[in-house]
Amino acid sequence: MDKFVNVVELAAAALFALLFAIGVFDLGLGIARATLQGRITDPQVVIGFIDVGLLLLIIVEVYQTVIAYVKATDTRRIVRLVIYTGVIAVVRKVIIYRTGEYATKLDALLVALAYGVIALGLIGLLYVDRRTAEGEDRDDVEIF
Repeated sequence: MDKFVNVVELAAAALFALLFAIGVFDLGLGIARATLQGRITDPQVVIGFIDVGLLLLIIVEVYQTVIAYVKATDTRRIVRLVIYTGVIAVVRKVIIYRTGEYATKLDALLVALAYGVIALGLIGLLYVDRRTAEGEDRDDVEIF
C-alpha cells in the first residue's frame, strides 16, 4: 500500500510540474500578446500577470511539498513549505484585492481585516519556526 501511495504522490508531483510548465508558457504568451497590443502598461493587465505569476509560485511550493512528503524529509521542512505557500497565497489575494468587488464597505473592510489577520498569523508562524530552529542546522532556515 505504501508503494501505491508513493506512486500516486509522484503522479501528483508530475501533474503539478506539468501545470507549472503550461502556466509559464501561457504567461509568456499573455505578456507577448499584451506587449504587441500596447496594453502592457495598463496597471490592470500588469496586476493580472502578477496574479498568474504568484499562482505559479504556489504551484511550485505545492510541488515541493509533495516531493518533501515522498522523500520523507523532516516535518519542519514540510511545515515551512506549507507556510511559504500560505504567505504567497495571501500576498496574491492582497495584490488583487479590490474594494469595489464587495457589496458594502463593511464587507470590504472585513475581508481586508481577515487578510491582515491571516498574514500576521503566517508571519508569526515563520517567526516561531525561525526562533525554534536557531540551535539546529540553519542551511534552509533563512527567510529573507
